[in-house]
Amino acid sequence: MKVYCATGNPGKLREFRLAGELLDIDVEPLPNLKNIPAPEETGATFEENASLKAAYYSRFADGPLFADDSGLEVDALHGEPGVYSARYAGENATDDQNNALLLERLKDQPNRTGRFVCVIALAEAGETRQLFRGTVEGEILHETRGPGGFGYDPLFYYPPFGCSFGEVEGERKFQVSHRGAALRLLLNYLSSK
Repeated sequence: MKVYCATGNPGKLREFRLAGELLDIDVEPLPNLKNIPAPEETGATFEENASLKAAYYSRFADGPLFADDSGLEVDALHGEPGVYSARYAGENATDDQNNALLLERLKDQPNRTGRFVCVIALAEAGETRQLFRGTVEGEILHETRGPGGFGYDPLFYYPPFGCSFGEVEGERKFQVSHRGAALRLLLNYLSSK
C-alpha cells in the first residue's frame, strides 16, 4: 500500500518512512511538493492545521495523503509555542532561534513540564477522512543537550530515558514520540482497510 505525505521536513520524512516500513506501507513524499504553494496555516489548533494542510495537498495526489501539524506545548507558558512552534521566534526562524526564545521565556520558571503533540490528518481528493493524535510528556531543560533530532528535541527531557530527545537515536525516540504515536495510529488504520 502507498500513502503520500505532505512534508518538506527531512527529519519528519525519515521518521514517517521508518514507521511505514514496519507495516509494509510505502510512505512517499508528494511529488512536486516544492512547486505547490503552501496553504496558510490559519488554524488555532494542531487538528485544524493538519486537516487544512491534508485536504489542500490531497487535491494534488493520486491517492490518500497525510499531513501533520506538531509542536511543543509548555505548561508554564500556557501552551506556547503550540501551533507556532516552527515559527516561534519569527516566520523564518531557525531551530536555534526558537530554542533560545523558549529558554528566555522560561528562564525563571520552576514548572518546566510540557509535551510534544502531533496530529496527523488523512485526506483524499480534498476531503479530510480521519485525524490521529499522539503526545509525549516531558520537561524543558535549562540548556540544549545532544546533537540529534531537530526542533526542540535538544531541550526536551524525557524522564524514562534519563536524557533529552537530542541525545537518543532516532529509532529509539520514534518508539515513544508524539509523531511515532500518531503515525502508528494512522498506519494501523490504513492496514486495517
